Amino acid sequence: MEQHKTRHPQRRTFADGAAVYPVPARPGVRPVREPGAARPRPARPAAPAAPVPLLRRLPNPRLTGLGAGLFAAATMLVVGFLDQLLLDGSPLAYGLLFLPVSALTALWVRAADLVTAPISVPIAFAVGIVPLSGGAGGVGGRIMAVVTALAVHAGWLYGGTLVAGVITCVRKVRDMGRRQRAASAAARRAGAAR
Repeated sequence: MEQHKTRHPQRRTFADGAAVYPVPARPGVRPVREPGAARPRPARPAAPAAPVPLLRRLPNPRLTGLGAGLFAAATMLVVGFLDQLLLDGSPLAYGLLFLPVSALTALWVRAADLVTAPISVPIAFAVGIVPLSGGAGGVGGRIMAVVTALAVHAGWLYGGTLVAGVITCVRKVRDMGRRQRAASAAARRAGAAR
């Protein structure tokens, strides 16, 4: 005589602790929840889209302090070599290109390392000015040419550092405001739960 095996439905438990028993798929029928089980939380709303389509396509990396410094130094070194090669060492072109590199460094550094952007930008300026400075007479002549170029182009150096400093200050103030709003919202929720 044949015996038919009967299977009992297996219970599934989700991350929120709710248990659901499988129900055969029928139109209009939902799975049954255990009584007293917590309801799943609704999904968080998606982050608001950028208002301008161009801004959605721009990269938004988050670099560490060291990464931001290396990015700025490598970029300015390439700019210095290209300026020397194509424009015969034009200080105006080098200075104008230094400003957006300073801004990008301050924008792309992560929030925990904001203080490093205004420090790494002047170092990057000094690294990039080496190909432009020229100099003759060995290492000493080269160092003196770099120091002289830094003194002559101090306006661009201060301008780029100011750009990086202003951007990092604005980012820090916005970050502090965001944290304060999150803390006050958490305190309101805790007060409403009591």
